[in-house]
Amino acid sequence: MYLTWLDSNSWLIELADKRILLDPWLVGELTFGNIGWLFKGKRSSDRPIPENIDLILLSQGIEDHAHPETLKRLDRSIPVVASPSAAKVAQSIGFSSVTALKHGESFTIDQFVQIQATPGSQLGPGTQENGYLLTELPTGVTLYYEPHGNHPSPLPNPIDVVITPLIDLALPLVGSIIKGTESALDLTKQAQPQIILPTAAGGEIEFEGILISVLKAIGTTDDFRSKLAQANLTTQVIEPKPGERFEISLQASAIANSL
Repeated sequence: MYLTWLDSNSWLIELADKRILLDPWLVGELTFGNIGWLFKGKRSSDRPIPENIDLILLSQGIEDHAHPETLKRLDRSIPVVASPSAAKVAQSIGFSSVTALKHGESFTIDQFVQIQATPGSQLGPGTQENGYLLTELPTGVTLYYEPHGNHPSPLPNPIDVVITPLIDLALPLVGSIIKGTESALDLTKQAQPQIILPTAAGGEIEFEGILISVLKAIGTTDDFRSKLAQANLTTQVIEPKPGERFEISLQASAIANSL
């Protein structure tokens, strides 16, 4: 398995020789509803569009997961697997093969990678988005992704690799809109991953707007490592550098137990 973090919630996942582009925001600015004064994310330069993409995977229909400007730069013939709300975004842009997954439903790439939708973030009444459990079918290696820290119970045990927030981002009167400090620890106790990686914050991005002035980060990655140690958990925390492809090395015994 190879992973490349592309800032924010954007990842390139290479599993069973399949290249999966997850929640890509690679070009242009990020706003919600074109309200830049409220919130705007920008980078000094656009990221290159990865080549030879086998699948685009979208967890949510909002702009930081289904970024319209980035999607418009991608080949419309690439298959898309998405939450129902994100599927509507991809269809409106003109992608020719879009599969909407409800919770519990699965999609398989050429009998090599299975993608199962899990319950994710609750974004308003009646709209619960997706997390994903990816399984490399020839080996049984598993990867779980949920970008807001909303994890269903139970999940399979063990899961080899987890990508999820490790800190909280909170708003006054609203509370945590991204939950990582406790939910990631509970998830680690439940799923016993070998490796966990943070997502949803940081990278080579600058943020501005009224929302940023009141948004509060709670916890750090080092705090999370301390909590793992206190709970006698051996999960390794990896903090990737944006844009750098790296290999995930897993213990063979744990992989065998998952088969």
